Amino acid sequence: MTTHAPRTATFSRQTGETDITLSVSLDGQGKSTINTGIGFFDHMLDALARHGGLDLDVQVKGDLHIDDHHTIEDVGITLGDALYRAIGDKRGIERFGFALVPLDEALTEAVIDISGRPFLAWNISFPREMIGNMATEMVEEFFRALCMSARITVHMNGKAGTNAHHIAESAFKAFARALRMALARDPRSEGSIPSTKGVL
Repeated sequence: MTTHAPRTATFSRQTGETDITLSVSLDGQGKSTINTGIGFFDHMLDALARHGGLDLDVQVKGDLHIDDHHTIEDVGITLGDALYRAIGDKRGIERFGFALVPLDEALTEAVIDISGRPFLAWNISFPREMIGNMATEMVEEFFRALCMSARITVHMNGKAGTNAHHIAESAFKAFARALRMALARDPRSEGSIPSTKGVL
């Protein structure tokens, strides 16, 4: 039986706007401890961990007296960096992941390629500007920051939805399920890079 090294990373990022410490385990049980100061964002990160099978700890001190932008974007950057470090050289992973996740009337599609090439295609809109104390425009900004730092290609498509909370939650859950599939170990390609180039 093959023993795999733990796929974990801890990463800290300090700027004049935020102070973030984040730990992630790719082979976790979906447990999370989240404290960003933005209630709805905490809820979404908890959903990402739970449905992505990640153990995730995120502790943030941000300039929320200004707005939510710096905190959410910087968490995306930091989480992306941690994912990139935890994934490593990508040997033996499935690489591609897909999920179509409903939440009541909302339906979101997420497609992921752990490619080493950062890209986000975003086709999701929201019927209002705020959910709690989080701006809905920051959902896209979070995923864009994450994709750039994690060096992954992601396509996010809103298929249906009229309730902003449901749309956002289905997006986070769809991303989480697609990421879980892409990160899964492929027993048929043990130790090999899932690319004809031999490197990702």
